[in-house]
Amino acid sequence: MAERSKFTRRRFLGDSAVAGAAASLIGPGPVIVPASALGAAGKPAPSEKILLGLIGAGGMGRANLANCAKYDDVVVTGIAEVWKERLEAALKPYPNAKGFRNYQDLLAQKNLDAVIIASPPHWHTLHAVEACEAGKHIYLQKPMTLYLGESLAVVAAVKKHNRISQVGTQIHASANYRKVVNYIRSGILGPISVARCFNTYNFGPEGIGKDPNCDPPPGLDWELWVGPARMRPFNPLIVRDSFTHSGFMDYGGGWTPCWAPHILDLPIWALDLGLPTMVAASGGRFVVQDVGDAYDTHEILLQYPNVTVTWMMSQVNSYGFDAQGAVGTRRRLGTYFQGVNGTLFADYDTHKIIPEGNRLKDIPPEPPKAVPDSPGHEREWLDCIRSGQQPSANVEYHHKVNVPIVLGNLSLRLGRSIRLDPKTGWIQGDEEAARLSVPEYRPPWKFPRQYLADILG
Repeated sequence: MAERSKFTRRRFLGDSAVAGAAASLIGPGPVIVPASALGAAGKPAPSEKILLGLIGAGGMGRANLANCAKYDDVVVTGIAEVWKERLEAALKPYPNAKGFRNYQDLLAQKNLDAVIIASPPHWHTLHAVEACEAGKHIYLQKPMTLYLGESLAVVAAVKKHNRISQVGTQIHASANYRKVVNYIRSGILGPISVARCFNTYNFGPEGIGKDPNCDPPPGLDWELWVGPARMRPFNPLIVRDSFTHSGFMDYGGGWTPCWAPHILDLPIWALDLGLPTMVAASGGRFVVQDVGDAYDTHEILLQYPNVTVTWMMSQVNSYGFDAQGAVGTRRRLGTYFQGVNGTLFADYDTHKIIPEGNRLKDIPPEPPKAVPDSPGHEREWLDCIRSGQQPSANVEYHHKVNVPIVLGNLSLRLGRSIRLDPKTGWIQGDEEAARLSVPEYRPPWKFPRQYLADILG
């Protein structure tokens, strides 16, 4: 940790170009006392502002920041971004915020209570862990992590440092999802033996495109953008947006981490599932011929003690079953809960119940409320920072969504099923799979193994 800090400070504290540009945008600004300095046990006092920062100023991060900044009890104090152009654009709505190229300099600020982490997925673990160590609450964009070891490390860091966390699966806050959860938990479908999830899209053999490798644009530090991941030549599609970077396994993890966090969330939440005991995957890169290296087809089988959950993903066919709707090629998705009395199908916005013969005669228009309504995904996080309670999509909960995704990727890579020890949450009986579940970061960055000491020894 200290070695990496020395490296990044030596390289980036001297970056006067962006420091000067940021200073010209922000001016000296007022002195603001952080709310956490005035509240008890790290919680803001009810009358104080939550001082907020952002790591990673792409489209999703800026949207999350704006969704928080619209509230009167939030002040944006800092933004960290390795691309000068994006940093300057992100700073414009917040005249009192400071800009940083190095996220560690943002985390070192005293006038900061919490950070939104919307960096590329391969950075999520270090950003989340170091934010917790710096005493900051975290809103962590999905996918939570790309490896099982990373997921466990983030959960452990949040627990150890007593931070409030929320993972950016905003559909989790929707009224439709919550109504589906209420229906499932009411027992109306009877025993449910299987839940089937799917996401289909068709961008054809051309995939995300074949833009050639080239030099990085002026103002983008490619060395720092790549950070702990494997270095490769710059390609504009890697950094264009959160969609195209999913086409590169080292940085986005492929298409299942792109889509599945929102969709697998629903059955794992509604059925109150723990970790799977077995994960098996098949698929591959069968059709797409773009510049990336991600699979275009992915099927995952998840075994739990009393239910089977499946995931089907295609990037080369967009047939959508009950979500087919209008003709044409577009994204389609959904989840089927198949019970003895009937089946419930849901997508992001709608749901319907299909009875099994006469087993289900009366379907109440409103199920008993098992989960409360949400004030909004970001607002829930802010409220929990004040109350000290964890939000509904906190990292400990979302770890149960993330594990099927990261192990689905690993199973596809290895060509075999993977089993988890239900007590430790770690891989059992497969030394290679266990070894590959802890990434080797590119020097000088180091994986925070101390948070896995109980597992790895």
